Amino acid sequence: MAQTKLTGQKPYLKEGVSTYGDVTGIIGMASESVEGSMTISFPSACILQIVSRMLMEEPKATIDHDIVDAVGEITNMICGGAKAEFGKLGMSFNLATPTMVTGKGVEIHHHSDVPIIVLPFQTDCGTFVLEANLASK
Repeated sequence: MAQTKLTGQKPYLKEGVSTYGDVTGIIGMASESVEGSMTISFPSACILQIVSRMLMEEPKATIDHDIVDAVGEITNMICGGAKAEFGKLGMSFNLATPTMVTGKGVEIHHHSDVPIIVLPFQTDCGTFVLEANLASK
C-alpha cells in the first residue's frame, strides 16, 4: 500500500523514554491476561515520502494533520495485523484508539514494565522504528 520496500534491521532493547521520530503513533493493548503497547515512529522526511506514495501525490513540505492521520492509520493496520497473528497463538487482547504525538524526543511511557523491543526498518527514504512490549498479567 505504501509502495515502500522495508529491510528489517537488528532489534534492540530500548533505553530511555523518548520518541525516535517526528511523528509517533501509540496504541495500547490489553485483556484479562496481557497488557502492553506498540508505537511506530517516523522521522519527517521518511513519513512525508511514505504518505506521498500511499496517496499517489507530491510529498508535502511539512508534517500536517493529514500526515498525522496517516500515521494513525498505519499504526492501526500494523497493530491489527499483530493482533491477528497473536490470536493464532491463543493470545487475544483489545486495542485502544491510537494516540498521536508530534515532535522528536517527546517522552512516552508504555503500558507495562517489561522491556521494550525496538524493531528498526530501513527504507529508501530513511529509517523508522516499531517499539513493542507485551506482558502477561
